[in-house]
Amino acid sequence: MGAEAIRQRKVPRPTSDVSNTERVRIWYGQNVADDDELRLCGDMAGKRVIELGIAKNPNSIVMAAGGAKAMAIDPDAQRIAGLRAAAERAEVRVECHHADLADLGFATSASVDLVVAVNSLSGVEDLSRVMRQVHRVLKPDSAFVIAVLHPVAAMFADRSAAPTATTAYGAGGHTFSELYMAIERSNFHLDTMHELTDQRAREPLCPSVLVMRTRKQGV
Repeated sequence: MGAEAIRQRKVPRPTSDVSNTERVRIWYGQNVADDDELRLCGDMAGKRVIELGIAKNPNSIVMAAGGAKAMAIDPDAQRIAGLRAAAERAEVRVECHHADLADLGFATSASVDLVVAVNSLSGVEDLSRVMRQVHRVLKPDSAFVIAVLHPVAAMFADRSAAPTATTAYGAGGHTFSELYMAIERSNFHLDTMHELTDQRAREPLCPSVLVMRTRKQGV
C-alpha cells in the first residue's frame, strides 16, 4: 500500500489504545519506565524515524509531536486504521504503510535516524530479514531500539487464566540468544539493555519487559 500523509495533534498524552493520542514519551510497555527515564532515543526534532509495528500507545505520534519526520509500518489493517483515526485528531504528520515489517522499500538506504519496535518482533519468524532491512535504511551508527515481552516473563504470560501454568522458554517469543544473534549477525552492536520490572507489582516474579538499544555498524 502506498504511503499516506497523516496529520496528528502536537501534544499527545498517555493512552491505552491507538484511538486516543494523548502521549508525551516513547512508551515501552504497561507499567514500566518510558523514554523520559531511559533516554535511549534522544531528541526527535528534524529526524527521520520509523515505528516498526504500531505499539498499543503509538510511538510514531510521540515522535511526530517531537518534530520528527515520522513513519509507521504494520501488517495489521486494524492497527493502521486506529493510527489513522488517532492521527486525524492529533494534527501532526505521520506517513503510514500497511505492509510486512520487512517491507521497508518506502525508505531509501541510509536515510533514517531512528527505528523503534515495541512489542512487534515476537511474532516475526524471519527476524534476521527484518534486521537486515532495518540496517539498510538506518544511517551509520544510528539506533534501533527494541522492546519485547521479557523472554522469561513470556513463560508466565498465561498465569491469569491458569495460575500454575508456564510456557517453555522461547515458546512465547524469541529467546535472548535468538535476539542477540540476530542483532550481531545483521551488523548491529548492542550498546544498552534494560530489564524493566512492572512498577505496580508488589513482588515481581521477574522483569516484564526487555529493552535494547542497538546501533548500526558499517554502511
